[in-house]
Amino acid sequence: MDALELLKQDHQKVKGLFKETEGAENSRKKQLFDQIDTELEIHAHIEETVFYPAIEKHEELKDMVAEARDEHAEVETLLQEIEQLGSDVEGFDSTLTELIDSVEHHIEEEEGEMFEKVRELFNDEALEQLGKELQMAKGKQHREAELNAPTE
Repeated sequence: MDALELLKQDHQKVKGLFKETEGAENSRKKQLFDQIDTELEIHAHIEETVFYPAIEKHEELKDMVAEARDEHAEVETLLQEIEQLGSDVEGFDSTLTELIDSVEHHIEEEEGEMFEKVRELFNDEALEQLGKELQMAKGKQHREAELNAPTE
């Protein structure tokens, strides 16, 4: 699978989890948030360690990558705020909404201008290779997340 398709799949998964939070009970929202947190952490990690370094070698992508990294930092801050709040505390829903808006904005920008430019600059073979590297990094992150998951 090419890199852009893999990243789009991640985006769709997170958007699906966001949709599930709508109208969910507090305990279910907490479970969903934990999944969202894990997915976003893994996604940001593979983008920042594999995808962005590969694409920012092209001058015309440097500013887009810098903006994407800033957006990741904003999302990380919101994730930490939500973790500290707890799902039954006032402010959880509004901060979760802020997170959803921020991530959806990031996805829109990334899948729009950035991915279009990447598709222009990279041939199919390069995107397939980058996709393999992303998949390997993602698998490693999922294994680490499972090892570090709290046991109940």
